[in-house]
Amino acid sequence: MTTSIWFWIAFHLGVFLALTVDLVSFKRRDRELSMRAAAQRSLLWIALSLAFNLLVAHIKGAEHGLDFLTGYLIEYSLSVDNIFVFVLIFAYFRVSGRAQHRVLVWGILGALIMRGLMILLGVTLVARFHFVLYIFGIFLVITAFRMFFAKHPQPDFGNSFVMRLCRKWIRVTPDFDGENFTAKIDDRWMFTPLVLVLIVIDVMDLVLAVDSIPAVFAITQDPFIVYTSNICAILGLRSLYFLVANLIDRFIYLKTGLAIILGFVGVKMIMADFFPLPNGLSLILIILVLAITITASMIATKKRAVAENQE
Repeated sequence: MTTSIWFWIAFHLGVFLALTVDLVSFKRRDRELSMRAAAQRSLLWIALSLAFNLLVAHIKGAEHGLDFLTGYLIEYSLSVDNIFVFVLIFAYFRVSGRAQHRVLVWGILGALIMRGLMILLGVTLVARFHFVLYIFGIFLVITAFRMFFAKHPQPDFGNSFVMRLCRKWIRVTPDFDGENFTAKIDDRWMFTPLVLVLIVIDVMDLVLAVDSIPAVFAITQDPFIVYTSNICAILGLRSLYFLVANLIDRFIYLKTGLAIILGFVGVKMIMADFFPLPNGLSLILIILVLAITITASMIATKKRAVAENQE
């Protein structure tokens, strides 16, 4: 089913309008986002995405609506993995809360463009070479296996290849200048370290997108559904970051849950031509895995906190 060009245009206009309203409302604030404000904004982005989901179901049919919902849930849950990395990046570079917000704003705008190009490439490959889906599936299973069993040491972002390259070609001030990306020193304009943080954020998002984008192809190969479900999940990432960042230590089993979801999606993609699973069943399984791992994490960390207080 071909999607009307007007639906594409309307979606991008809606994204632009929502982002503009969100940015203007934050600019008027004189303080960082509180947990309550972050929760409210996260719920608002989810509500907007679900409203768009209903519109997709109305215009393209209930099956496409279910595909969007499943793809959105996969992308939204995997975006929590981005938050784990973002927390490490901001802690490494010692970025203030207000500056974190600005980096995330521009980082998400960059992510929208890069993910759009990656999705276009993926759709083109799948349309021309069907076997690419099997490669995607195998890649996801391997990624899930590594996420489940491998222990990842905290990366040294400052000494990465990208940072060495940036420092070689970009003039950077030794210190931050508030929320500014540029500063004037000795009558010369230079970039601040906040630009380096932005580059690292976008590079890491691109790396993580290599896992998340192929996962949606297990649900549908409709370019519009793949693209819009991904974009809707990314739009809520900034508010979700400020909500989850302070609770990140409590989600001790979430990585395990995400690994199970990636593994399931990879197997589903590999077996789709032989034993196709309904997307409704996939949606239920994903919700159950997330609910169980998050609940188990909260219970385990609460018990640990109680035990530590008693000591």
